[in-house]
Amino acid sequence: MQAVGLQTFIWNNNLRSIILLAGFPVLLLVLMFAVQLVLLGSGFERVPSVYFQAGNPFAYAAGATIRSLPLAIAVAVVWFVIAYFANQAIIDMATGASPIARRDDPELYNLLENLCISRGMKTPTLRIIESDEMNAFASGVHEGQFSITVTRGLRETLNRDELEAVLGHELTHVINRDVRTMVIAAVFAGIISLAAQVLARMLWFRGPMRDDDGERRGGGGLLVIAGIAAAAIAALLAVVIRLAISRRREFIADAGSVELTKNPDAMISALQKVAGHAHLDAPEEVRGLFLENVEEGLFGLFATHPPIEARIDALVRYAGGHVSEPRPGAAPATPPEPLSTAPGPWDEPPPRGPWG
Repeated sequence: MQAVGLQTFIWNNNLRSIILLAGFPVLLLVLMFAVQLVLLGSGFERVPSVYFQAGNPFAYAAGATIRSLPLAIAVAVVWFVIAYFANQAIIDMATGASPIARRDDPELYNLLENLCISRGMKTPTLRIIESDEMNAFASGVHEGQFSITVTRGLRETLNRDELEAVLGHELTHVINRDVRTMVIAAVFAGIISLAAQVLARMLWFRGPMRDDDGERRGGGGLLVIAGIAAAAIAALLAVVIRLAISRRREFIADAGSVELTKNPDAMISALQKVAGHAHLDAPEEVRGLFLENVEEGLFGLFATHPPIEARIDALVRYAGGHVSEPRPGAAPATPPEPLSTAPGPWDEPPPRGPWG
């Protein structure tokens, strides 16, 4: 980041996000193939006898997947349109956030407005969550819909400079438009979750595989297992898309906060206070938007955010910040050696002069 510059870093991340999201049709195709396999293997759809004679019901599943792809894309487009226009209402319901006006919190509103004026942009709507936990996030997908949300705990715990730093972090998500990408990714991940629930219900009511004459056929269990495996691959790819979009963007947003406020120490101090006090009950797809997500998954492999200590180290290394308190997870400082009690040269009495 130091060598190529922040703007180049942002461009590279945006390009990576576009490539990942462009892979969504492939992800959708894999998911539809999984659904088709489970439909056939569970007896919900009958396989033409000719495919059994050829010994390859998988070929029928592949052809059926291709034929059903236009319907799947249409459903995905409808889902996306609904999420595009109603994403904020969905997020508010999931997190309990509600909008506030300038008269409700003039200081917080003025901090955000001043940051926006410095960048010549429209001030996003402010929202607050009545929770003692400390967290914040930006949301929205187009101009006039962008919003920044903070918790009551964050508002009442951080000082003015720290609040400004957090607002600068979230505003950077809006400026770089990566908040739009994260919302879209959350919508795609929601489709995968919905499909997983449908597959689970299919397996609950599973029956024997049959051909088009109604005769039972063996191998249904193999199709179901293959379908589950394909669905697992699709779900894993969805997680990879979501994580690749959100993790490195937190470093960029921290750097953007420093660029806006010229105060890396405030961002470091805010992160230290937030560490360990950021849990909010919300769907995992929404948590990727948060300033900090304490749910790290299996061995941190599926963490949506980099560790706070790594973010602090980046601010110290690249932004010239200073840590005024021990960093989260850092080993306690070694106590200084006790001062020697032996008399030193300054402990001896001054030599007596002729008038002593």
